Amino acid sequence: MSENSVSSSSKPAPTRPQKSRSAVNIWNALQTVISVAVIVATLFTMWTPANLLSNQVLDRMLAGLQANGTQQATWPTVTPPPRPHIGIVAGHSGNDSGATCPDGFTEVELNYKIGAMVQQMLIDQGFSVDLLQEFDPRLVQYQALALVSIHNDSCKYINNEATGFKVAASMSNPHPERAARLEACLVQRYATDTGLKFRPNSITPDMRDYHSFSEINNVTTAAIIEAGFLNLDRQFLTEHTDKVAKGITDGILCFIRNESVSVDQFLPQQ
Repeated sequence: MSENSVSSSSKPAPTRPQKSRSAVNIWNALQTVISVAVIVATLFTMWTPANLLSNQVLDRMLAGLQANGTQQATWPTVTPPPRPHIGIVAGHSGNDSGATCPDGFTEVELNYKIGAMVQQMLIDQGFSVDLLQEFDPRLVQYQALALVSIHNDSCKYINNEATGFKVAASMSNPHPERAARLEACLVQRYATDTGLKFRPNSITPDMRDYHSFSEINNVTTAAIIEAGFLNLDRQFLTEHTDKVAKGITDGILCFIRNESVSVDQFLPQQ
């Protein structure tokens, strides 16, 4: 075989096929798009609300919601209406001893004991009650449904008629009919509860002009009661103080509740 023939029949060694320039450009553009897409996706993920609301922020929000959910509703406090008011004066208290017995027993201690019992009995009935002293500063222009001053009479033996009780209301009040009614209620209920006799003929001018009558407000109906004599009535007054207090309490309630009352049977026979 000739040299020329051998040269023409030999082949070059096989090599990697070369891409065209347009294919390379498309591939490069595609890679760029993919890279940008990956970057955008990453940024989007970073700025979603889930990441904006970090765990700390979410925890605070949840805690606030739970607190609001468990917080009890607050309602305005209802102010109850004021209870009806009554005044009780423990005669001579804060001032002097009143009548004093030979053994040292004093009127003032009995007056106070009765007054405290009356106060509690009226409180139990739903009233607001002031237990006042003889010359209590609160008596000036004092306003209440009623005011009753409790006293007892002398320890000295006068005669066998010096027993029983006396009641006097403030007739200088601009409402004398109310004063008369309070007096009648006290007389009737006290006589019924205690069995003591009513002694209207021994009511003194000092009782009718009792000092607190001119001190209190005109809207307040007032009366004074001498619950008994510390000589002949002392045993009953000290051993049955609860009945004494109940008689006064029932008289006040009779007046306030406008109960029916008649004192004719307790008046001295003509």
